[in-house]
Amino acid sequence: MNDEVLAIRVECYAGYRGEQTPQRFYLGKRRVEVVTVLDRWLGPDHRYFKVQGDDGGTYIVRYDVPSDRWELTMFSAR
Repeated sequence: MNDEVLAIRVECYAGYRGEQTPQRFYLGKRRVEVVTVLDRWLGPDHRYFKVQGDDGGTYIVRYDVPSDRWELTMFSAR
């Protein structure tokens, strides 16, 4: 499967159990603060987070465990 994804830089909060939750991410030089995590789920090699940004957009970001990188997989404007 050939997914269209964009590599992004993400700053996370590590909870008491060590899981990482995105707090903000960067699209180029633009910073998007995560207002709320709407949903989260696990895939075989990825951790997914559906978040609402401070710009009103809804994003799905995923953490690719094997490659240790974050990717933007979906964006929806308000």
